[in-house]
Amino acid sequence: MKHLILLCTGLAVTLSPAGKAAESYLVMEAHSSRVLLAANSEQKRPVASLTKVATAKVVLDWAKLSQTSLSTMAVVPVSAVTFGGPNPMALRPGDRISLRDALYSALLGSDNIAAHVLADHVGRALLARRQRAGDPLKTFVAEMNELAKALGMRRTRFATAHGLDLPRQKGYSTAADMARLCVHAMRDIGFSFYVKQGERSVSVTSVDGRSTSYKISNTNALLGQLGINGVKTGLTAAAGQCIAVNAHRSPLVKKIDETRSHIRKRDLVVVVLGSADRIGRAKQLINESWPLYDQWSAAGYPVSPKGRELIVVPTLGQ
Repeated sequence: MKHLILLCTGLAVTLSPAGKAAESYLVMEAHSSRVLLAANSEQKRPVASLTKVATAKVVLDWAKLSQTSLSTMAVVPVSAVTFGGPNPMALRPGDRISLRDALYSALLGSDNIAAHVLADHVGRALLARRQRAGDPLKTFVAEMNELAKALGMRRTRFATAHGLDLPRQKGYSTAADMARLCVHAMRDIGFSFYVKQGERSVSVTSVDGRSTSYKISNTNALLGQLGINGVKTGLTAAAGQCIAVNAHRSPLVKKIDETRSHIRKRDLVVVVLGSADRIGRAKQLINESWPLYDQWSAAGYPVSPKGRELIVVPTLGQ
């Protein structure tokens, strides 16, 4: 596999032996906005359950703005069991689950039905607040796309809250756009707390009032390795293996004088889409990127006049 390095930007274009675009990836340091490695990073493609990063962030933002407790119970709608796929908690229409537990199941266990329940609940709340009739799921997905727009994710269109490709509901994004989203999401202390958990016990209350507990394990096999403390995995036939991770390093502290110090935070955000080995590729990219960052640091963090090697993620109201 050849890497053609664009010296003016620090980006790489990766071609398969047949000359066709292979997997997509991008690595950036979250706090400096510096892109360290990339290949096919602007190519539109399905992102599977990485979609749930946007789903969770919209839910958390809505809960904060509406002052809604995450202990609030959401009811499983009939539509949640119509699109197929795994149902790890055996959810049935009429069952109830807290928003908090649904978030854990969606983010850690990649539960499509839990993501759908969240979208339905929040979508209905938004319609009620606006005093409008409409489809709660479309209303929720519209908020996901508004978030993408606000973050400058110009090559992204979300179609569902769970990321499955359904008839006439096919979403897409890019490695660069998903990196933007992950940088933004990891700034949220609540979101970052969810995705760093290895496992979590959640409970579901059935229609007849019985409560059942389930243990949800994080699908991110890299959690705890190489400083990784999130973010999300994804896998569908159309998307292939996808992963986004945040790899943390201790901040650099430079003393200015007796009373002041300059602290430079360090976190790599790595996004891999359409891979045959997302775990191996993510590890490789992290191991290759930190030395590149160290070289850049040693050189004094230079930036080209047009800053093409940067992806600046706007700070939205948090």
